[in-house]
Amino acid sequence: MNKKKIKINSLQKRTLALFQELAKHPETGNFNAETGEATVAFLPRPHGDHVHIGDYVVSARDASGFTNEKVWVALERKGLIRSGYPLQVTLTAEGLAYDTGLLGELEHSDH
Repeated sequence: MNKKKIKINSLQKRTLALFQELAKHPETGNFNAETGEATVAFLPRPHGDHVHIGDYVVSARDASGFTNEKVWVALERKGLIRSGYPLQVTLTAEGLAYDTGLLGELEHSDH
């Protein structure tokens, strides 16, 4: 069976990619091997014009989906997350596996 790719817009895609990155780190994410899901209970706040996410520095603009409830609602409707807006997000197995193609665009931090 050929599974159809879920379509999401660019802001939703950036936000999901950042959620995926946060889910990878024990300081911000908690992976549940039983369900294949990961909960992110800490969303970093921007300082200045950027925000630190794992080993990356991301522009505050690119992280604007963290405070946009409509983005969370859309990702939840598509089955990629379960929203606990604005405090936490659980990425479904589908959300963790979704290839946003954006991680190469993030900048590594040197501070």
